[in-house]
Amino acid sequence: MPELPEVETVRKGLISLVKGKTIAKVDVYWPRIIEFPEIEIFQQQLIGETIETVDRRGKYLIFHFTHYEMVSHLRMEGKYEYFDQPRPLDKHSHVRFIFTDGTELIYHDVRKFGRMALLKKGMAKEYKGLLQLGPEPIDEDFDLLNFKQQLKKSSTMIKPLLLNQKIVAGLGNIYVDEVLWLAKIHPEQPADTLSAQTVRRLRVAIIEVIAKAKEAGGTTIRTYLNALGEAGHFQQELHVYGQTGIPCSRCGTPIIKIKVAQRGTHLCPHCQKLKKV
Repeated sequence: MPELPEVETVRKGLISLVKGKTIAKVDVYWPRIIEFPEIEIFQQQLIGETIETVDRRGKYLIFHFTHYEMVSHLRMEGKYEYFDQPRPLDKHSHVRFIFTDGTELIYHDVRKFGRMALLKKGMAKEYKGLLQLGPEPIDEDFDLLNFKQQLKKSSTMIKPLLLNQKIVAGLGNIYVDEVLWLAKIHPEQPADTLSAQTVRRLRVAIIEVIAKAKEAGGTTIRTYLNALGEAGHFQQELHVYGQTGIPCSRCGTPIIKIKVAQRGTHLCPHCQKLKKV
């Protein structure tokens, strides 16, 4: 958390708030947030840079400046907060971008896991984390034949395989649970045991769930807000995640929660049976 739909919503919020703004100063309060270059160089190179746009790849944000690109990964609880005038910082405010018009963009991260990397223009695509990503979960990028081949090569349980970002980008714990429920697949089912028909159904479920979640502005669990300070509302459409004990909306069987690869996992024991190989 945040996952792809939440990051997409942050991207849209940032475009509406900071696109076209020019940086006057950058303050860094937690150095580990900056992967590279060195802090002083990071701060210096961004002075005078204008934000041309903000893209997204998987769960990564890519800020396009006049001469540089910044890759930003929010990890567990990172978020950007925009203010139209200076405000006192709290202990979770780690990077502050001050614009020439006096407005500010502050990177806030309770767990300090988020990272930023500044690269020369056109080089973000060479960033290691981006190079390892699978296709975006949209129809035109997410090829069925390649997906089938990838799953056939792996005996890993389907849930952790979908979480690793190399098969398809952007899926996290919430949406994998929802996707597997929709596709009627047990999260512990080995990937190479899925039939061609089931893989086809899984691909459709991934595209559908992510598209709906993006449209809803993401899912608000605990205190997640996007860059506009708004909460997503896809949580109102969750079928299994966080629904332990509630009747399955498809068959009425109570949803259960188990551990799969150390991750809390929600499923319907009737709709999502583990099939023997």
